[in-house]
Amino acid sequence: MADVLLFHHAQGLTPGVLSFADELRAGGHVVHAPDLYDGKTFPNLTEGVGYAKEVGFGTIAERGRLAAEGLPNQIVYAGFSLGVMPAQELAQTRPGAKGAVLFQSCFPPEEFGGPWPEGVPVQIHIMEEDEWALEGDLDAARELDATVESAQLFLYPGDRHLFTDESLPEYDEAAATLAKQRVTSFLADVG
Repeated sequence: MADVLLFHHAQGLTPGVLSFADELRAGGHVVHAPDLYDGKTFPNLTEGVGYAKEVGFGTIAERGRLAAEGLPNQIVYAGFSLGVMPAQELAQTRPGAKGAVLFQSCFPPEEFGGPWPEGVPVQIHIMEEDEWALEGDLDAARELDATVESAQLFLYPGDRHLFTDESLPEYDEAAATLAKQRVTSFLADVG
């Protein structure tokens, strides 16, 4: 089984993020789900992104790096939307990463100092018409999928952003169930 460091999205460590982590734990994985927002959650994405801007994206990334301290290097980094930022950075820069799972977002690898690390598998899960992803994330995901042998891009029909969070109105049960199945298979392979 795998060790997973799972970062929440811009609305905070919601019940839906915690439920996702619990489902992975029920499958035998060790899941760390740090709170990068000091207990704050937000009712909508706009307010959550506003808070992240107020705190500073650099501060959020630093909190992510600090959350990894003391954990094994041989870990899978995962993140939802805003949480992709620390997850992808750690997967690319912290030696020993076993893999990465990126939900609703993806950055060009150059954002974190260079190409995707060789031998580190990555899964990316995005809805095809998600307006947030259409602002560059989907392009970055497609590029990663095309240039990294161990990358898998999964596109889901629809336009919802946080489709995997069962505690939010954007939740899409069919897409989220399929994403969880794919993640479970991925973790079994890298664990």
